[in-house]
Amino acid sequence: MKPITLFYLRDCPFCKKALAYIDELKKQEAYRDIEIEMIEESEQAELADRYDYYYVPTFYADGEKLHEGGIYKNEVEDILKKCTVET
Repeated sequence: MKPITLFYLRDCPFCKKALAYIDELKKQEAYRDIEIEMIEESEQAELADRYDYYYVPTFYADGEKLHEGGIYKNEVEDILKKCTVET
């Protein structure tokens, strides 16, 4: 499984939805063991500045940006599915 890096802001409504979708999806066996490093952008600004994105939530895996900005549950699930594939 590929670990995911997620940039978010605590008060962002899109981020809150994304985090709720992740919590819901991680209850499923297929996604339970996916490692997600969650980086609160305002608390780790120096780290966030090393990545190329403008909107949150933003998902990365293996240095590749998978999604940026507002998100729906099916899009979060697609990201998790992509990261369950062994490389």
